[in-house]
Formats: sequence, structure tokens, C-alpha cells
Amino acid sequence: MHCKYIIQGYTEDGRKFRPSDWIDRISSMMASYGSSHRLVFSELLHPELYEGEKCLIIDTELETVNPVMFQYVMNFVKSNKLKMFQVCEETEAKLGS
Repeated sequence: MHCKYIIQGYTEDGRKFRPSDWIDRISSMMASYGSSHRLVFSELLHPELYEGEKCLIIDTELETVNPVMFQYVMNFVKSNKLKMFQVCEETEAKLGS
């Protein structure tokens, strides 16, 4: 089953996490410049709107493709006590809404 982690910009106790650009900073770690000379985010680690909020999306495939980056992001989430949950194929339709 194909799943993704959704990491919200809030801590477990409901406070907004700062700095506000942390999602873009982490996403850019796996981004590259495309032929248009613009930053292109990886499908495995990217910002996306989820239920109207900007979130960090991590494809579970990242753990296989780049285990060091996966562990880095998971450690970041844990140490900052960020809200995170998993969605799998059958609920993925909510992404981008």
C-alpha cells in the first residue's frame, strides 16, 4: 500500500511552529533546478496544501530511496514535536484540496 506522511506546521500542543518557512527549507534539501531554471521539489519530499494548510508531504518511498534524508526529517519532526499523520491510497484524494 502506498502511503504518505503529512506533517503540519503545528506542534502537538497546538502552537504554530517557527520559523514559518521551515517547510520550504526542508523541501529544498531534495529539490533541484529544472530546465526552466526554477526550483523543482521532489515528489518524495515537498510542500503541499492539505485541508487548506501548507504541510510537508513525505512519500514513504523516501525511506527506501534516501534513508538518511528520511531519518533526518523524522528526527526533526520528533525533536520539535510536530503534528504528523499518515494517509494511504484510499484517502489520498484529500491532498491538494
